[in-house]
Amino acid sequence: MSKETNRRTFLKGSLLTPAAVALSMHGAKGGASAQSTRGNAAASGNALPKGKIGDLEISRVLLGGNLLTHFTHSRDLLYVYTLTRHYNTEEKVMETLALAEQHGINTVCVNTWPKVIEGLKKYRYELGGKMQWLVYPVTPVKPGLEEYTKTIDQIIEDGADAIYLFGFNSEKLISEGRVDLMAKAVELVKERGVPSGVGAHDLKVIVECEKNKIPADFYVKTFHHHNYPSAPRPDEIKGPYSENPGYWCVDSKEVAKFMADVEKPWIAYKVMAAGAIPPKDAFGYAFNNGADHILAGMFDFEIEEDVGIAKDALANLSRTRPWRS
Repeated sequence: MSKETNRRTFLKGSLLTPAAVALSMHGAKGGASAQSTRGNAAASGNALPKGKIGDLEISRVLLGGNLLTHFTHSRDLLYVYTLTRHYNTEEKVMETLALAEQHGINTVCVNTWPKVIEGLKKYRYELGGKMQWLVYPVTPVKPGLEEYTKTIDQIIEDGADAIYLFGFNSEKLISEGRVDLMAKAVELVKERGVPSGVGAHDLKVIVECEKNKIPADFYVKTFHHHNYPSAPRPDEIKGPYSENPGYWCVDSKEVAKFMADVEKPWIAYKVMAAGAIPPKDAFGYAFNNGADHILAGMFDFEIEEDVGIAKDALANLSRTRPWRS
């Protein structure tokens, strides 16, 4: 056998070893098996609390998929995309998923890019991971739903545990006055026995869903304050998210006020404004203002600390919205 072959074999084995070790530890400890606390941070032991959407038990912190897919939302810092792509190799993604599980995160949120789904399948079916998949299809929602239906059926077959309508899709449908089509997209997933949600950057989407009684099981809505250096000044905010690059939640106070009366589970995302707000500030802000779960993008070396921050936030809550999951 050649020296080059030996080197490649060694490197491959070395890279996969941390994932295998983490998975082994996960199995030995029984994984994140704590009973759902429905908001009680004093779970048995020191487990990360969970909530429930339908019959699906979901950790209060979900692992965001953007860093795993190299879509960093790093504004004009273009080198960050390349840096992330070089760091988060396939092996590193496997390790990250395993570490997240080890620390009590039981659900990852991803889109339907084929390479992403293939990675999740490898992690679950080849490496024995137990991470649940919250998936948002990027397939456009058009009258007849032919292509969208194909996508839904495929990702359910692949192993999706919950599905929600992509924010850009929901916002486009609202702008076109096609609330009826949005309802059909949500019902399509529900008919297949899978929890079905609606995602949005624009609060108007959630408002219209509630007004029109769209049968969503949960919402995935951006939520963060504007107290960070690169946030726009109030006089610079001219319209919805699509018209305001650099942040993802136009008015967090308005969102919190509206969501206070919404009885469906709310998963808050972009809580760190794509890395502009520290976790210690972002997590407590989201939970205290009503979010039932938060979606956080993390590199492997951030997971342990961030989960600790989330546990502290959940143990020292000051919120008035009841837990909806």
